[in-house]
Amino acid sequence: MGGSDASIAGVEGGTPVYSAEDLTAGGNLAQIRLSEAVYTLRITRQGKLILTK
Repeated sequence: MGGSDASIAGVEGGTPVYSAEDLTAGGNLAQIRLSEAVYTLRITRQGKLILTK
């Protein structure tokens, strides 16, 4: 999948594992594009993840 700047933290059971902190560049928000849709990944204060369209 081309164009990704996020580093893969490892592979578990054949599935790539990404660090949420890497995806958000140390912040708490990241934009993730799938085809034409853009999703927002948010890390909450409680350390949980929310993905919204």
